[in-house]
Amino acid sequence: MLVILGFLMVATFMYLIMSKRATPVVGLILVPVAFGLIAGAGTGIGDMIVDGVESLAPTAALLFFAIIFFGIMIDVGLFDPLVRLILRLVRDDPARLVVGTAVLAMVVSLDGDGSTTFIITTSALLPLYLKLKVSPVVLTVVAGLANATMNIIPWGGPTVRAASALGLSPSEVFVPMIPSLVVGLLIVLGFAVHLGILERRRIGRLVWKPEMMPLGAGPSGVGTTTGDSDTTDAEVGQFAAGLDPDRPTLRPRLLPFNALLTVALLVILVLDILPIPVLFMIAAGLALAVNFPRVVDQSAAIARHSSSIVSVVAMVFAAAVLTGVFQGTGMVESMALWLTGVVPDSLGPFLAVITGVLSIPFTFFMTNDAFYFGVLPVLAETAAQYGIEPVEMARASITGQPVHMQSPLVPAILLLVTLAGVPLADHHRKVLWRAGVVSIAMLVVGVLLGQIPLG
Repeated sequence: MLVILGFLMVATFMYLIMSKRATPVVGLILVPVAFGLIAGAGTGIGDMIVDGVESLAPTAALLFFAIIFFGIMIDVGLFDPLVRLILRLVRDDPARLVVGTAVLAMVVSLDGDGSTTFIITTSALLPLYLKLKVSPVVLTVVAGLANATMNIIPWGGPTVRAASALGLSPSEVFVPMIPSLVVGLLIVLGFAVHLGILERRRIGRLVWKPEMMPLGAGPSGVGTTTGDSDTTDAEVGQFAAGLDPDRPTLRPRLLPFNALLTVALLVILVLDILPIPVLFMIAAGLALAVNFPRVVDQSAAIARHSSSIVSVVAMVFAAAVLTGVFQGTGMVESMALWLTGVVPDSLGPFLAVITGVLSIPFTFFMTNDAFYFGVLPVLAETAAQYGIEPVEMARASITGQPVHMQSPLVPAILLLVTLAGVPLADHHRKVLWRAGVVSIAMLVVGVLLGQIPLG
């Protein structure tokens, strides 16, 4: 019964948000509550939800202060030079813009934090997407795919979880999967090129009319054409309307401090010296105190980013309802046991590949913690009976990450669609099948190179 209810709960939630009959926040709260009561949780459902909230509270704190910190860095002009460089490379070509989005997201994803990647990518490129009339959905799809594929790096999370759950070294799991990672990134670039070309055909290239566009004006001086055009560096600078060179929040004299603070933050984040939420709290406090010494300016800096904070944190706590009910009612455990029970003995030698395939839907519907600490050990124990090594099971299990990162249970993806102003359902329609292709390709490469056994 719990297995059936678990699958029905997930299916109902996905149907409601994909058909736009409910917002993710409403779906994440009401659907689990309804199914939890049906499962017999009774008044105990309150404790389940509180447990879920407690488990995700650090994530909510992380997102809260990460948005403040990087929002301040954007306000004070830290990323302006990077944006201008990207704009010079992109010029007026939508196709180059989309490919540039993929490359930027891949590079920034090296810090292992999806929220950081999406804040920087959207802040740098969304204004240009809007000026060039490129669909913001393309931004979320490409950035989401790039970051999700990079998510198997050891400090990204899933590789460490898989290794920890099976008592392995993260390097044993990750290093042999580097070829799979490279192929996955190449496929993401291929999707970016294709989407960029489609957007170029749809809207053409931009013709810049500087005589119609005084500095700081809106996009009224922009027209489209299917022909080629060139833009000067001065004209490129005007593309960044969201980065007004005369905005009062700029702090050019504090650029060295802000750059040093950001680098130190990312280095300490990778070294794992402090819990990430605590790290961002301290960094945000320093950024506010140094860049905006006056209390009124500090309050204004926080208020400028309040809409993003409220939207994201609300969805994180709503997701806590789903995870709390999932685990509190025993649905996750029952689904894992059912899964191992339905695998015929004849398929036992193929359990590594089966695990790779199952990681695609299971990590989408579950948190990484639930899958790697709940499901993977059961599968690995069963696979051991057929001579499959735990490290091979761990490698197979991380290939589903490109799909997992698109899940509404992942706070970072909620942050991405919120910052870009894209409905989650629209993002899912374009990204899920592409993420599935990347996951399958990574699994196939792992099998072909012998890192994941096939029978």
